[in-house]
Amino acid sequence: MDFRIMGVDSPLFSTLQQMMDLADDTDKSSVSAPTRTYIRDAKAMAATPVDVKEYPSSYVFIIDMPGLKSGDIKVQVEEDNVLVIRGERKREEEKEGVKYVRMERRVGKFMRKFVLPENANTDAISAVCQDGVLTVTVEKLPPPEPKKPKKIEVKIA
Repeated sequence: MDFRIMGVDSPLFSTLQQMMDLADDTDKSSVSAPTRTYIRDAKAMAATPVDVKEYPSSYVFIIDMPGLKSGDIKVQVEEDNVLVIRGERKREEEKEGVKYVRMERRVGKFMRKFVLPENANTDAISAVCQDGVLTVTVEKLPPPEPKKPKKIEVKIA
């Protein structure tokens, strides 16, 4: 609606007109709202606490995963140096005649991503889930040997 057409020419209406024009421009712009997948992944990452330890020979990621089976958890490396830990905790099947009085345990997907440092050996990663705690160990690469100085012979001309 264009207030100028209606003959209304006050600062309030011109400000409203500018706001409406701006809203129309943002709807047509290439900037779009976050997708549902992005929001879901962001919530899953925020709700999954992890402890990360660095040892002399490895990095260790510790995540509480009570009640999950190994098939519910996936550990993988993406883009050569991004450790991704994801899975899903499913809601128990409801039995007839039983209803929840309180439901506090989180269900749904979870995920965490970690950019691994350059000295992480992505070929030597192990994951063990014991007593509801997932421990992912990423071995470190051995430090590079220092380069020996190159001797250059000096010729007499």
